[in-house]
Amino acid sequence: MKCGVGIDLGSTTTKAVLLDEHGEIVGQGITNSRSNYEVACAVAREEALTAARLSLLARALEQLPGEQRTRTAALAAALPEAFRFELYLDQLADLEGELRACVGQVKPDSLRHALEPALDEVIERMSRTAASLFDGSVARRSDFFRDLAGAAFMAAAEAVCAGGAVPFERLAGLFDRAVLDVETTMTRKPFDHVLRRAIARVTSQDAVAAPDAAGVVDLVLAAAAGTAIDEVAFVGTGYGRQTLPFPKECVRSEILCHGRGAHAAFPGTRTVLDIGGQDTKAIQVDESGVVTSFQMNDRCAAGCGRYLGYIADELGLGLHELGPLAMRAHRVIRVNSTCTVFAGAELRERLALGQRREDILAGLHRAMMLRAMSLLARSGGVHDQFTFTGGVCKNEMATKVLHDLVAEHYSPGTRVNIHPDSIYMGARGAALFALDDYRAGRGGAPAWREY
Repeated sequence: MKCGVGIDLGSTTTKAVLLDEHGEIVGQGITNSRSNYEVACAVAREEALTAARLSLLARALEQLPGEQRTRTAALAAALPEAFRFELYLDQLADLEGELRACVGQVKPDSLRHALEPALDEVIERMSRTAASLFDGSVARRSDFFRDLAGAAFMAAAEAVCAGGAVPFERLAGLFDRAVLDVETTMTRKPFDHVLRRAIARVTSQDAVAAPDAAGVVDLVLAAAAGTAIDEVAFVGTGYGRQTLPFPKECVRSEILCHGRGAHAAFPGTRTVLDIGGQDTKAIQVDESGVVTSFQMNDRCAAGCGRYLGYIADELGLGLHELGPLAMRAHRVIRVNSTCTVFAGAELRERLALGQRREDILAGLHRAMMLRAMSLLARSGGVHDQFTFTGGVCKNEMATKVLHDLVAEHYSPGTRVNIHPDSIYMGARGAALFALDDYRAGRGGAPAWREY
């Protein structure tokens, strides 16, 4: 299978998208890029390749004769989550190794002797609750290992430290050190090995009424795992695109890629708003997806994803927790600054005055989106259809405020598109440019480093 590869190296996350020769998405990968850009790029690409293998497997299952396809339907539906669970368990084992190495270096010995049994209990609690993240019994608000493992670790650590015998901050510090090493280490897991574990887990469940499903999958597994995925062209984009190991002709601007990706997802798109970690882009495109005008924030990251990240850090919350918390606001407090630094000071001041953090957060979200509306106005306004892309799309409060402001300042009937995979739009646009280059005989080969 020949694929065009697009990589969007952002300041917060790195995304990779693989498109087949028909322009269909066959694989997507995403990871944090805060620690190491090169490793983040390799991890996102590896995730996309793994997803492409799962796509091949799904296609092979769909091509089975009718009776066999019916018997394996439950397996096919459950396999992607089971596969992710197996990968999570592997990363959890890596994290445990790093945690034990970190606690072994703690001084003085009396503190280490207190932390070691507490860490054992935290790890045991994390292992016991891991399955709930993937069996649908608990809402999963993030797909990043750092977020999932971090939330589980902190919840377990709070319970273990409740008696006061072990300082919570020292346990939390161990996690911060250990997860950094896990994130910056590229570890390849053989696809067929992980998949067989996932199949064994799924077929052991009573809900899967397919007694011979594993035998059938063995047949298609050989085809899926053995099919060559030929990455024929690459294009990189994003905040860190100049650090990618790509020839300069394989690099495109974020403006072009986000406009192209949003138009591919929603062909009626004429206006695009992308809020990334370091910048906000308001883009106008024509009926072919070609950029006709744009505006970006200048000089600083005010009102961008980093702004929300800073606020989350100030409150000791995960980034994914801000939106749901703001949705519980009783009123919207007016926030005067979208400067990342000054907003933190204003947040602390308002908390000191006794104002509810939910209400303050609602005001912070509105201030951020008002800044985005100003950019949209300068780029040419909002035209039907309007597509919102970038990681902030996952924030339900940000999308609610955007809907309200578009209805307030433009036509209430303006269609606002938000794709479930909006965060991948830049990488998708880059992959489309890669396919263009392949068909035109252009492009070049990246200088990948082996990990």
